[in-house]
Amino acid sequence: MTPSTTVHSPLRLYGRSGELAILEGLLVRLWRGDGSALVLAAPPGLGRTALLHEAAAAHRPRGPVLHADERGLPAPEALRELAAGRSLLVCADDAHTWGRASRTALITAARGLGAGSRVAVLITADDGPAFAGLPALRLGPLDDDAAAALLDRLAGGAEERPRGTSKAFSGTEGLDPVVRAELLREAAGNPRLLTALTGRLTPDQLAGRTPLPCPLPGAEGVLAAHADRLDGLPAHTRALLLLAAAAQEHEPAGAGADALLLLRAGTRTGLPRDFLDGVLFGSAATEGFLQRAGSRVHFSHPLDARAVLHHASPARRRAAHELLAALLAGTGGHPVPLASLVQLSYAASGPDHALAARLEAAATSPYPHAQRSFALARAAALAVDRPLSSARFAAAAEQAALSGDPALARALLARTGPSAGEPRHGLVAYVHGLLALRAGPAADAHEALLAAAGLLGPYDPLRALDALVGAAEAAWVMGDAAGYLEAMGRVEPDPYDRVSAAYRAGMCAVLAGRTEAGHALLRQCLDPVDPAPVALLRAGVAALVLGEVAVAYRTGARALAAVRAKGPDALLPQALEHLAYAELRAGRHAAARTHALEGLHAARRTGQPNSSVHLHAVLALAASVEGPAEACAAHSDAALAGAGPHGLAQAATLAIWARARADLAAGRSDEAAARLGPLVRPGPRQGHFAARMLAVPCYVEAAVLGGRGAEEAGELRAAVTEFARWTSRTTDPQAPAQLARCRALLAPAEEADARYAEALAHHDRAGGDFERARTQLLYGQWLRRRRRTREARTPLRDALVAFQRCSARAWAERAAGELRAAGEQGPSVRPAAGDVLSALTPQQQRIARCVAEGATNREVALRLSLSPRTVDHHLRNVFAALAIRSRTELARLLGPEVP
Repeated sequence: MTPSTTVHSPLRLYGRSGELAILEGLLVRLWRGDGSALVLAAPPGLGRTALLHEAAAAHRPRGPVLHADERGLPAPEALRELAAGRSLLVCADDAHTWGRASRTALITAARGLGAGSRVAVLITADDGPAFAGLPALRLGPLDDDAAAALLDRLAGGAEERPRGTSKAFSGTEGLDPVVRAELLREAAGNPRLLTALTGRLTPDQLAGRTPLPCPLPGAEGVLAAHADRLDGLPAHTRALLLLAAAAQEHEPAGAGADALLLLRAGTRTGLPRDFLDGVLFGSAATEGFLQRAGSRVHFSHPLDARAVLHHASPARRRAAHELLAALLAGTGGHPVPLASLVQLSYAASGPDHALAARLEAAATSPYPHAQRSFALARAAALAVDRPLSSARFAAAAEQAALSGDPALARALLARTGPSAGEPRHGLVAYVHGLLALRAGPAADAHEALLAAAGLLGPYDPLRALDALVGAAEAAWVMGDAAGYLEAMGRVEPDPYDRVSAAYRAGMCAVLAGRTEAGHALLRQCLDPVDPAPVALLRAGVAALVLGEVAVAYRTGARALAAVRAKGPDALLPQALEHLAYAELRAGRHAAARTHALEGLHAARRTGQPNSSVHLHAVLALAASVEGPAEACAAHSDAALAGAGPHGLAQAATLAIWARARADLAAGRSDEAAARLGPLVRPGPRQGHFAARMLAVPCYVEAAVLGGRGAEEAGELRAAVTEFARWTSRTTDPQAPAQLARCRALLAPAEEADARYAEALAHHDRAGGDFERARTQLLYGQWLRRRRRTREARTPLRDALVAFQRCSARAWAERAAGELRAAGEQGPSVRPAAGDVLSALTPQQQRIARCVAEGATNREVALRLSLSPRTVDHHLRNVFAALAIRSRTELARLLGPEVP
C-alpha cells in the first residue's frame, strides 16, 4: 500500500466516453467532500485497469492517490486520516485475485464511506461475484467504431506503439482492408487482444502482401488471463466447461452448444446426472461462465470458450473432441456427418491428409453453406501442401460468400497466398469477382470474373460458366451491352441444359437487335422445370425483358420462396429486389415497398451494398407513387450515392426516374423534364438500356406540361417513335396505353380527344389503377385548359378516386387541385387545413395563413419581418406543394379552417 507520487498518462481510451463520464462524476463528488465506492467489473482485456489509471491521473492534481494491495487496508477512519484534509482516491487493481480476508477488508472499507468522508475507493475485478453488493460498472466490448479507431491508431504511428510489439506499427504502407476486418472480427471488441494480434503480424501481413497465419498469433496472454478464473472451480464444472467449449467448434459462430449433446457427453465422462441437469436445464450456477437460451448453452463471454480450450492440456482437449466426434457420428455408418469430422479435425495433433480429404469430400450439399465453409477451412488447416491448402481456403471463401458472410470470405481469401497455382488462382479470382459483384465496382467484378473463367475453363468448367454469367451480370448493371454480349458469347452451349442455352441466346439476340428471335428463345424460359432459385430468377428476368409482367411477378414470388427454403442466404436480397421490381411494373406499389424494405435489411445483414443501391432505387420508385416526396428524395439520393462509385447505371437510371416522377406529382414539370431528358436522349449520359424506355412517357409528359413541347418537338417525337418501336416488341400491358397518351400530349387539339380515348381504351384492357389515373388526370387537365370545365370534372374525379385507391397520395393531391380549379368542391376534394399545412415547412405555413387571410406579399413581409422577394419565393413553393395556381385557390383551400 503506497501513495502514488507520479501518474503515467495512459494511451487514449476508445469507446469509453460513457464510463469516463461516470468516473468523472465520482471524482467531482469526491472533490466536494463526498466519498463513495465503485467496482469496474469486466473480463480481462476490456480496459478496466486503463480506466483506473485514467481516474488516478485525473485526481492527482486535486489530492493523493493510494494504490492498495492485499497486504492490508486501513479502516475507514484511518483512510480519512491519510487523506489529511484532502480528497483521497484509493485504487485497488485486480482485487478479485486477493485472498478472502483481504477482499472482505476492502469491502468493509468501501461500505464505510459516504457523505463527508472525502475518500473514494475504485476497484477493478472480473465480473464474478467477489464484490457483489458494491456499486458496479460493468464494461462491455468496444463497439465497431471504437475498435476500428483503436486499430487505426495501432497501425498508424510508431510513437504510440505499445512496448514489446513489432515494427509492423510503423503504418507507413497502410493496413489492408481485409486484414483490418479479420483483426476486428478476431478481437471481438477486446482492446488488449486487438493490440496483441496487431503487434504479432509482420508489415507484409498487415499490408496484405503475404497470407495471414491461421490461427492468428498473439491471443495467448489474453486467453491465459481469462483461463486464470478456472483454477478455483470444482473439477465437475471445469470438465463440463471443456465439453461445452469443444462442442461449439462445429457450430456456426454465436450458436453455442447443444444442451442434449452436452448431457450425453457429460454422462459418458462420468459427470453426475443431477449436476448436469442442474447446469444444463436447471438453475445451477457455473460462476458466470455459462448461460442457457432454450436448448442451447452459451458462454457468457466469447473469449471464455477459447480460454477454456487454451487452458486444457492437449490430451484433455483431444479426448473431448474425440468423444464428441463419436457421439455425433451416431451409429458409425457412412457417410460420417460433417460435424463429427470437424470434431475429429480438432482432435488431430498435426496435419492429416486423409482426414482433410474426408472433410473436403463431405462439405457438399445438403449442408448449409456456412457449415461447408467452416469444414473446408478446417480441411485447409490440416493440409501439408501449400497450394492444396490455398485451394481449400478459396473454396471455403466461396461458401462463406454464398452464406452471406463476405467479411469471412475475404478473411479466408487472405490466407490463400499469391502462389496458389493456376487453377487454384482461378478460384481465388472467381471469389474476388463474386464479392465485387455484390459489394464493389461492377467493372472490377466484370474483369475479375472474365479472368477467372479463363483460368478455370480447363479444370472446372462449371465454375467457369458461373464466372461468365457473373461477368455478364456485372456488365448488365453497368449498362454495358457490349460487355454483356462478350461474356455471354464465350459460354459454350450445353446440350443437356436447353433452357439455360435458350436464355443466353435469347438475351444476346435481344441486345444485338434481333428482338423477334430473342423473344422466341426467352419464351422457352418462362416456366422452368428446375425449382432452383437461380433458374427461377433467370425466368423472372426473361419475363421482364418480354414485358410479361404478371409472369415476372409469379416467378419472382416462387424464387423468393425457394431462396427462403433452400438458400443461399446471399441470394435473398436479389430475390426480394426482383420480386419488388416486378410488383412495381404490375402496379403493386405497397407490396413492392414491403419487399424492398425487407431486401434492404437483408442486403445490409449480408454485406451487399450494391444490392442496397438497387433496393433504394426500387423504394424511390414506390415512394414516387405513394409519397411522401421526402422519402422518394432520400431513397433516390442513397441510390445515386452508391451507384456512382460502383458504376451501377441501372440503379442510377431508376433513381433519377423516380425523382422525376415525384416532381411530376408535385407539379414541378420543368424539373422533371430536366432530370429525364439526358436519360432518354442519345448521348453519353443516356440511361440504362433496359430502363430508359420505361421513362419516356414521364419525359414526354414533363416536357409538354413544362412548356417545352414546341422547342423540343423534334426530340420528343424521336423519343415517342423509339418508344413505339419498343411497344411493338414488348408485351407489357401498359405500353400501348402509355404510347397513346404520349401521342395525345403531342397531338394538335383536333386529334387529342381521340388519342386520349384510345389510351383509356387500352387501359381498360390492361387494368392498373395508377397508369389509368395518370391518363385521366392529363385528359381532364387538357379539357380544363381548353375551358371545357364541365367535361373535365369526370376524368379528374375518376383520377382522384383511383389515386386514392392505390395510395398515391401526392398524385391524388395534384388531381384534387385540378378538380378544384375545375370548380368542384367536396370532402373528397378539399382536405382539412391541418392536413394541407402538414405538407409545408413552418415558414411556408405562416406565409400561407397570411395570404389565405387576404394579405399582400408586402403586408406578409412586414408582418413576418421578411423581404418581399423571400415571401414571393416561399409562396411559389406553397403553390407547388399544394398543387394550386393562385391566391384565390389558396384561400378557398384553407378557408375558415385556418387557425
